[in-house]
Amino acid sequence: MKKESIFTIPNLLSFYRLLAFPWILYLVVSENEVLFSLFLIINLITDILDGLLARILRQRTELGARLDSAADDLTYTLAIIGIFVFKYEELEPHLQSFIVFIVFLILPIVLSLIKFGRLPSFHLYSTKAGGYIEGIFFIVLFSGHFIVSYYYFMVVWGILASIEHIAIQALIPEMRSNVKGLYWVLMEELRQKKEFRDTGR
Repeated sequence: MKKESIFTIPNLLSFYRLLAFPWILYLVVSENEVLFSLFLIINLITDILDGLLARILRQRTELGARLDSAADDLTYTLAIIGIFVFKYEELEPHLQSFIVFIVFLILPIVLSLIKFGRLPSFHLYSTKAGGYIEGIFFIVLFSGHFIVSYYYFMVVWGILASIEHIAIQALIPEMRSNVKGLYWVLMEELRQKKEFRDTGR
């Protein structure tokens, strides 16, 4: 079996986001909005880049998927904390929908830890797209603009993607990385059932 390389460009970008977490968290605690916004935007850009580079350079690995998921969770945790600390005034009229959004973001992680004992690393098409949508929202927000229509588009997309994620967790017996989506999981189950029926004859 070919050994996975640890020191790939996508993995190094994920490592950077993990290492940057305590520094950016400190910037929240010290209420340094300018530096917080700058480093958060850098994290969000590296989040976009590592996925693109993993595909372009064909460096998608199990380790990379796990690192990316952990770094994503920490980066979006920082973004959400930053919104409450620095952008609460803009958020307040939409607070209820934002809390529902956060619950749906957290729920798949909690359910994965309960069922599989590890963080999820599906990288569904819907959650990848949702990550880009959320990343753009955070970048625009911390650049000084709150676009209400785009905010609600992000919230609805994020909730639907989380529902798909939860449905897949309910179907599969063990955690897997780089799952495309619910459609592909269902097609795989149908194929396996057909093969089982065919071999059982």
